[in-house]
Amino acid sequence: MADQIVDVPGGSNNNNYANVKLIVEIARFRRVDAVWAGWGHASENPTLPNSLAKIGIKFIGPAGPPMHALGDKIGSTIIAQTAGMPCIAWNGSDIVAQYDKSTGSLPTDAYDRGMVKTPEQALECAETIGFPIMIKASEGGGGKGIRKVNKMADVATAYRQVVGEVPGSPIFIMKMSSQSRHLEVQLLADEYGDAIALNGRDCSVQRRHQKIIEEGPPIAAERSVFLEMEAAAVQLAKAVNYTNAGTVEYLYSEPDKKFYFLELNPRLQVSKPSVARPPCSPLLLSPPPSSHS
Repeated sequence: MADQIVDVPGGSNNNNYANVKLIVEIARFRRVDAVWAGWGHASENPTLPNSLAKIGIKFIGPAGPPMHALGDKIGSTIIAQTAGMPCIAWNGSDIVAQYDKSTGSLPTDAYDRGMVKTPEQALECAETIGFPIMIKASEGGGGKGIRKVNKMADVATAYRQVVGEVPGSPIFIMKMSSQSRHLEVQLLADEYGDAIALNGRDCSVQRRHQKIIEEGPPIAAERSVFLEMEAAAVQLAKAVNYTNAGTVEYLYSEPDKKFYFLELNPRLQVSKPSVARPPCSPLLLSPPPSSHS
């Protein structure tokens, strides 16, 4: 259905779909009205929306400043707890800082306090938080840069493993929440300060820290609790002037019926609820369930 197709260099995605300079140059040369970058690649690189804004081209996605702030797990947690969202115990639980909406940044000293910089500091934080803990890379994802630790003797080794998996990423430590579910709230927000929650999903079925099945609507949390989760997600979106689609991820502790902020993904989720069926007669096939992401 495209009017034009533009060939791009082959090879790794740094040459094409993650190449912000190339994307912006093609958009400028072809005089497009807007750019949608999809998932992965350059879609969560704030340099892309910032660069397009300078030449008057619309980016279909969140603006650069909130994308920059929320794409980082340490920064987004500081912003969330400053906005009053419940956050699980971590090494920066006492940090409250004013978020700069124009630049998408936090005060340097506040962010610096949220980082665990050495194995020795990791040991101190682990002792304060209490086991079990999760050592995480702020820029990690897809199962990389995360380690569960149950005892003090394993902290230093796990810390070094996380550092090695995501080189250059800031590291932080959070309390592990046992008997919890991974619940998400889908957001839509506009440029006029309005935001709404579009229900959510249960993404608890995972392997190697990656989601396998997403089910919606979620039923693990009581309706009254999930409404609180939706309200908190909307509050966070408004606090950072978020626009377009986004997903707020929570841990929901079933024993005490409490929820804790994990992160805000500045994009439409890649996966969505689906049903896999074994081969059968076409006469026995039922229409697929309606779903959205």
